[in-house]
Amino acid sequence: MAVVTELIKEENGALCFGNYELASKTKFDGFDFKGDKYKIKTFNEITKLEKNGSFVYESVPGTAVHGFKATDSLVEFEVEGLEDSQITLELEAGQEYLTVIDGNSAGSVKTNLGGKLNLSVELNPGQSSTIRIEKQ
Repeated sequence: MAVVTELIKEENGALCFGNYELASKTKFDGFDFKGDKYKIKTFNEITKLEKNGSFVYESVPGTAVHGFKATDSLVEFEVEGLEDSQITLELEAGQEYLTVIDGNSAGSVKTNLGGKLNLSVELNPGQSSTIRIEKQ
């Protein structure tokens, strides 16, 4: 895996986005994917993705995400960064989700009233982690 030099792209029916190697905030707005418009802001401090003006994904510090797929009941992707990252996803409010990181259960988490789900991922340079979040 590597950073997404185009900032955001479609690959094998999934989204790839983020460049944690950038020193200053860079953004791209209006990326079309499956009938939706996406906006990406990314650099070494943060990566943020919006869909049709609504929050989807944020990581602090910045990350690169590959194979991002989201349905009503499942979100899965691979993430890479230079150091451990705090990731926030917008999901269905007040629902229970099982979080699996690199095939290991990180437990079940209930989203807050705003639908935010937070997770921490241990990241090392040159290695990616696979994330799977499944609605219970």
